[in-house]
Amino acid sequence: MNVVLSDGDYRQALLPFTYTRPIAEIRIGMTTIKEKWEHWLDTDVSVFTEAYLSDKFSLQVTDDNLVIHAPFLPNAAFVKAVQGLNPNEALVKENEVLAYRTTSTEIAFKEGYTQVSYDGELTSVKHTWDIFSKNDMVLKADFAVLTKGRKSQPISDTNTVIGAENIFLEEGASVECSILNATTGPIYIGKHAQIMEGCIIRGGLALGEHAVVKMGAKLYGANTFGPYCKVGGEVNNSVLFAYSNKGHEGFLGNSVLGEWCNLGADTNTSNLKNNYAPVRLWDYKTEGFAKTGLQFCGLMMGDHSKCGINTMFNTGTMVGVSANIFGSGFPRNFIPSYSWGGASGFTTYRTNKAFETATAMMRRRSIEFDTKEQAILEHVFEISKGWRTSY
Repeated sequence: MNVVLSDGDYRQALLPFTYTRPIAEIRIGMTTIKEKWEHWLDTDVSVFTEAYLSDKFSLQVTDDNLVIHAPFLPNAAFVKAVQGLNPNEALVKENEVLAYRTTSTEIAFKEGYTQVSYDGELTSVKHTWDIFSKNDMVLKADFAVLTKGRKSQPISDTNTVIGAENIFLEEGASVECSILNATTGPIYIGKHAQIMEGCIIRGGLALGEHAVVKMGAKLYGANTFGPYCKVGGEVNNSVLFAYSNKGHEGFLGNSVLGEWCNLGADTNTSNLKNNYAPVRLWDYKTEGFAKTGLQFCGLMMGDHSKCGINTMFNTGTMVGVSANIFGSGFPRNFIPSYSWGGASGFTTYRTNKAFETATAMMRRRSIEFDTKEQAILEHVFEISKGWRTSY
């Protein structure tokens, strides 16, 4: 049985992160959604997403396909129910299709499936703010599954450690002269990741392969920093997908950054309104500011976006793909993709300049800015034009 993770009808609400990736490639907890399903099902999984993303994120189809809607995360009961589907059956909860099994090579969902009810627990990522607000719960679940039956590398005696049973170091991980408190959530340190001296860390934390936490950082849960990220300063309940940097002093809280982002030194994000009111955040699906129901919500920043030193972001700020933000004052709380400027105003960030920056940043990590990446970003520039008309 071939397994496919489908965006379904959920992609719009997860922009700007899904401008450049399928939902399955969103990182939450210790891994991406796709990696979670591959672990639970012990098989390779492909994705069904937008045509312009398909060259980079491929789809495999056979004459027997199990299609799972990507916002729904695996757990023991859900996986059992999904694996139990027969051909032409759909797993449904509260009139929402979670997964279906088809013998057709046309795998987009159509009416006519026999419905099978699912009443078990379910965790989903349907809004951008779900990524950080559910990160603590998902990280704890991932830690229990992914470290089960495995032995951590030893923790150096130079550290002050509380709750050592909830700390796991992969091969090559390095932590010295830091405070690790895992009583409030697990601490996972990936292969060849490094926590420099003088850091104060309160779990949960998932630190990806080759990621670095800079000296004196203050991290408190639950945070996820994907492969090759660099993090410093004060960070609370935030997710960085991969290859992104918040390497200096400044506060980042209740926020999500995609890949290849960079926050300049002393960048600060507000995550609480002065009147303590629930935060509204831009929603591409409704084309307006949505009620998150959260009192704490900081910055959502799409891939390849950057900001200069001393940048200040208001509570509930949404930044698109390949934006470049700088200058004094608070910029607007919805910054479209390919915006150049700050509080004093924006112009369009031309693709040739944006691609020069992307090429230089990726080259530093020995990764090529190839034609697939360029084609995706060119498409994003075109489909995001409408949001830049207010300049």
